[in-house]
Amino acid sequence: MFNLFKPKIRTRFAPSPTGYLHIGGLRTALYAYLFARQNKGTFVLRVEDTDQTREVAGAVEGLVKALKLVGLNPDEGVLLTSKGKVAQKGNFGPYTQSQRVRIYQEYAQKLLKKGLAYYCFCTPERLESLRQLQAAAKKPTHYDWHCRHFTAEEVKQRLAAGEKHVIRLKVPENKEIEFTDGVYGKIKISSKEIDDQVLVKSDGFPTYHLANVIDDHLMKITHVIRGEEWLPSTPKHILLYSFFNWPSPNFYHLPLLINADRSKLSKRQGDVAVEDYLNQGYLPAAIVNFVALLGWNPGTEQEIFSLPELIKQFDLSRVHKAAAVFNRDKLDWFNHEYLLRLSLDEFARLAQPFWEKKFGSLPENWLAVARVEQERISKLSDIGNELKFVTVQKLSYDSKILIWKKSTPETILKNLELLKESLNKIGEWTKENIENEIKNFISQNKLSNGEVLWPLRVALTGQEKSPTPFEVAAMLGQQKSLARLQQAIELLK
Repeated sequence: MFNLFKPKIRTRFAPSPTGYLHIGGLRTALYAYLFARQNKGTFVLRVEDTDQTREVAGAVEGLVKALKLVGLNPDEGVLLTSKGKVAQKGNFGPYTQSQRVRIYQEYAQKLLKKGLAYYCFCTPERLESLRQLQAAAKKPTHYDWHCRHFTAEEVKQRLAAGEKHVIRLKVPENKEIEFTDGVYGKIKISSKEIDDQVLVKSDGFPTYHLANVIDDHLMKITHVIRGEEWLPSTPKHILLYSFFNWPSPNFYHLPLLINADRSKLSKRQGDVAVEDYLNQGYLPAAIVNFVALLGWNPGTEQEIFSLPELIKQFDLSRVHKAAAVFNRDKLDWFNHEYLLRLSLDEFARLAQPFWEKKFGSLPENWLAVARVEQERISKLSDIGNELKFVTVQKLSYDSKILIWKKSTPETILKNLELLKESLNKIGEWTKENIENEIKNFISQNKLSNGEVLWPLRVALTGQEKSPTPFEVAAMLGQQKSLARLQQAIELLK
């Protein structure tokens, strides 16, 4: 029987606008999106911009557009309009934290009145000195409660004097804090290990800890899916929920993403922005498929998943604890598989700007070039890397590389002259017709493949390695292919 009282599933992705969309952020957003979709819930995009010093101009627009490009469109929150503008939609806004400061301050005052938070007037210099002393003594660098027991009168006087201050969480003494994480299971921690966290900074803005708890409650978020780095902060959040007499959401902390050398995935080690991969010609669907499997195992041999298939099969209970290795070779494999699934026309359309960026204009037989590259490349930016011969008017190479093994220059010259006459007779210049003509030529003249195909490859490309000469000839077109054969013949004379 349908449970009328079961709350609707609501998940959120809450990035900070400090730059690009990190590949780890994409995984968090994807898992939150998939879980919401498969439960007919709501996926919310919220912007956590309370640290104004780190905000990057245009980052919000970039984050929203990157999510849209990979197909993760929020149901609510910060999103793009049909005109490509950033806007907010939903009944729980504003969805940008800098526009909610008054709300956080009101709730901070409630904690102060209950005696569950307190004003701290310590200067940055005192706090730094305290940290150094504790570190030297090899003790945890916790706040020492210096301002925790000020009398109400002393606090009043300091505030009246205009002393700079923050508001700190008053962590209870000798309390066991317990919660269950959907990935890591039951976690228990003593309040002795929890610092009196700053809740409101001296500029009046909240810290992440206060703002995200208030927002998740007021926005009715049922499942908080975020990175493992927030797991140590969760006991503080549990305390805040209990102080406000609010139920806690369900927590799922995702494992770290690491490089093959076990180092943390970071910009210093290479590309980590979703935009970087899109700009290199990785397809959005391939990126999403690859990222979905960084920390989640479907329990089957299946590796290729469309977004609808992921929505159907994704299971948060199968997210594992171990750090997930970001394997670039595996991403290349995924992308190649997705490129192969495109129609030739679609591949050619997507590849065109990458070719034009490198070479300026498309070759005459662009579809023939695209057909060859679709089979070979891992990402669209690789197009043409091994096809420089297509873009030059005249090749430059040593005639010696035209000679196949123990053949003589005279034999190769004769074969190329006869082959040119044979190819000149082809009516419709297609790879299939070229291949049939050349194979018939080899058979009729009782020649070996190497005696014909090797010098033909070199004549057409000026290279010892390339796609098959049949593919190359189709790419170059009949006129240019015959001209290059004639160039080889002149070199051998």
